[in-house]
Amino acid sequence: MSKAGHQQHRSFLFVPGSQPDRFSKALSSGADAVIIDLEDAVAPVDKNQAREAIASWVATDRPVLIRVNANGTPWFEHDAQLGKLRGVAGIVLPKAESASDVISLVSLAKRKIPVFPLIESAKGMWNALEIAKAPHVHQLMFGTLDFCADMGIESDGDELNPFRAQLVMISRIAGIRAPIDGVTPAIDDVERLTAETRRGKRWGFAGKLCIHPKQVPIINNCYVPSDSELRWAQRVVDAFERANGAAIAVDGKMVDRPVILRAQSILEGITPGQ
Repeated sequence: MSKAGHQQHRSFLFVPGSQPDRFSKALSSGADAVIIDLEDAVAPVDKNQAREAIASWVATDRPVLIRVNANGTPWFEHDAQLGKLRGVAGIVLPKAESASDVISLVSLAKRKIPVFPLIESAKGMWNALEIAKAPHVHQLMFGTLDFCADMGIESDGDELNPFRAQLVMISRIAGIRAPIDGVTPAIDDVERLTAETRRGKRWGFAGKLCIHPKQVPIINNCYVPSDSELRWAQRVVDAFERANGAAIAVDGKMVDRPVILRAQSILEGITPGQ
């Protein structure tokens, strides 16, 4: 990851593990986190070489996430062992379908490394709470395209909103950070990317996966609170501090604890419950 491990991340940029010349460029893209991908972006014949390239490049002064191949594939065990390297700040686990997938990953990494399970199937969605409560799970990610394929859903748009709400609720119940939304494959469609990022934010997502550096600033900007949001949040917090425990109203509306927490989170630059 390109910034402090405890900071709330908005943009997660994939870079192919088979193209080490792009690793440093990805870190300079402005993305909050970089994911070096050993799964979809790497052909089977290139996976061993990509793993070696990652092992020789990662360092503590340039922390990144890695996406390993799924549990049950021929590459999972060796990929997971990259988690031993201190330059690997976390592991993205694709096609997570049970808590045992997470446990197997962590046991192979042999350290308490943050895990980011990708929910990409009906089974994964069904077991998402179990997965979210597994050891060292930091944040869920929504693999929207694979999920649509598994479910036979024709579009990754509003049809997925019920599942987005489910992942946000599950994350809250499990006490982990709000989830990360899936990619927008249309690299040059700024309008679509902006609309889809804002939709994820409205549904309670904390950030978004991206597949090209040009998507990074758009995603980051969408997650920055607007001036009006910041002013509202400041009014709420100021009123709360003046009230000394008494009931308060801001802009003609009663303010209770969830509203105060929301206002505080906006000013702190994080998502409620994190």
